[in-house]
Amino acid sequence: MDWLIASVSELELYNLETALSEWFFVISLAFLGLEFVRYAWRRTLNWRLFGDTVANFAVQALYLVVSVVLFFTFYVSTLSFFHQFAFFDIPTNGWSLVGLLFIADFAYYWEHRFSHRVALAWATHSVHHSSPHYNMSVAYRFGPMDAFWPVFFHVPIVLMGFDPFAVIFAEAVVLLYQTWLHTEAIGKLPKAIEMVFNTPSHHRVHHGRNPEYLDKNYGGVLIVWDRMFGSFAEEEDKVDFGITRPINSMNPMVIFVSGFSRLWREFQRAKGMMARLSVLYLPPGSGDSGGGTQTR
Repeated sequence: MDWLIASVSELELYNLETALSEWFFVISLAFLGLEFVRYAWRRTLNWRLFGDTVANFAVQALYLVVSVVLFFTFYVSTLSFFHQFAFFDIPTNGWSLVGLLFIADFAYYWEHRFSHRVALAWATHSVHHSSPHYNMSVAYRFGPMDAFWPVFFHVPIVLMGFDPFAVIFAEAVVLLYQTWLHTEAIGKLPKAIEMVFNTPSHHRVHHGRNPEYLDKNYGGVLIVWDRMFGSFAEEEDKVDFGITRPINSMNPMVIFVSGFSRLWREFQRAKGMMARLSVLYLPPGSGDSGGGTQTR
């Protein structure tokens, strides 16, 4: 049990995060291959599905370029700046990392809910939801500003006294956990697991555009936050994946900027400055551009 109290360095956290990311990616690719075998067995494999899958990884490449060039330095420097004003100095060890994972998961719930209920944030997050298909490749489909919004929800955590790199590590774990949720190949798990944890069943609901599934199941690792704050929905009817106004494109660049293109059209149609500002902060679809949000 010494590892629970042993100090963990920033380099060790970085190496562990890198290793986890690489292994998750390799396992995801292997599982995606099995999903395609399943599609072929069910005779649902087609060129649109294949094209959408390729587009998901191309969008991921665009996201990585934008996030590294524009947002990574901003994210790290912002957390480091606020850390000097922390109320406490919490050491980074096994115990604190366990507690931090719970806090990061709670913060992720509200960040995720914000991304669905504020149109400017939905403009980037909707990219992740825009695929009409649902397999492991969708986990890697991100919008251009998905790396920007988390910082505002993580500043309070570093102000508590957690090391910025520990916060980055905890966020990465919460995001990596969700990779395996993007599949139709795994049904419902035992009830005890479904009650506490986010599962493929819960996350399918989150990606559905069925009216009863819109804006449900925001949780990252735990589904208890949704149960506590009234945003939970059980998977019952068959899920219709995608957003309420489909993109109908497999062009990675079109997909990548689709949310902001939609928001810009709505902004232009609005009459008056206050109306235009409201387009940015009201729930998506309030100005009739996005046709309503969807589920994540």
